[in-house]
Amino acid sequence: MQLSGSVSVIIPAYNRQTYIAEAVRSALSQSQSPLEVIVVDDGSTDGTRQVLEQFFSEVRYEVQPHCGAGAARNRGAELASAEFLAFLDADDMWPPHKVARQLEAFRLRPDLDMVYGQVRQLHDGPEWLSGISETAPDLSQSIPGYAAGALMVRRDAFFRVGPFSLDLKIGEFIDWYARARELGLRETCLPDLVLFRRIHASNQGIVERASRSDYAKVLKASLDRRRALGQNI
Repeated sequence: MQLSGSVSVIIPAYNRQTYIAEAVRSALSQSQSPLEVIVVDDGSTDGTRQVLEQFFSEVRYEVQPHCGAGAARNRGAELASAEFLAFLDADDMWPPHKVARQLEAFRLRPDLDMVYGQVRQLHDGPEWLSGISETAPDLSQSIPGYAAGALMVRRDAFFRVGPFSLDLKIGEFIDWYARARELGLRETCLPDLVLFRRIHASNQGIVERASRSDYAKVLKASLDRRRALGQNI
C-alpha cells in the first residue's frame, strides 16, 4: 500500500527558548522527512522567536496570543496540510525513526486511525544527555506512550474527535484521548521508542499542580458522555 500523504508536525511553544532548538532539530532530522513542521508560538515572552529564526527557512512559524498548549495544537492542526498529524512538545524530542516507524504501521494496517509507541522519560541534565545519546535505547526503561508527543493520527480522524479542550490547564490530551476511545477510533501502540520526554521544573504538570482537579473534570466528562450513550461504566 502506498500512503497518499505524509506528516505535518505541530510544535506548540510557550517560553521554551532553552529547549526548542533541540525539539525542532529532532523533527527535521527524521529518517523519513515530514511534509512540514509547524511551530505555533503561544505568546512567548522570552527568546523563543530568536532561537527559532535559524529554522525559518525550514519551518512554518505562527504566533498567537497566549491561550495554552491545547489552543496552539489546535491552530497547528488547522494549518496542517498532510494526511497525518504528529505533535511534539517544545521541551521534548523524537528519536530519528519516529515518523518512519509510525507511517509503516499505517501502511501495514490501513484500518488504523492512530498509532502510539514507547516513551522514555528522562530528567533534564546528565540523565537526559546520556539517554538521548544511546545508540540502542534501553526499552526496559520505557512506558507505553499515551501522550501527545507519542501520537500519530490521521488528520480526518483528529477532526472527527474534535479539537483539544481549551477549558483545561492540564489533562487536555487525556480528555482528547478519552473522546477518541469513545468514538471507537482504531489504534495500536508500537514496541518502538517514539518519544524522549524531558522532566524539568517548568513542565506544565508541575507548574500547574494546583490545577490537578482538571483530571477529575476529564474523568467526569467522559463518564457523563458514556452514560448519555447508554454505555456500561
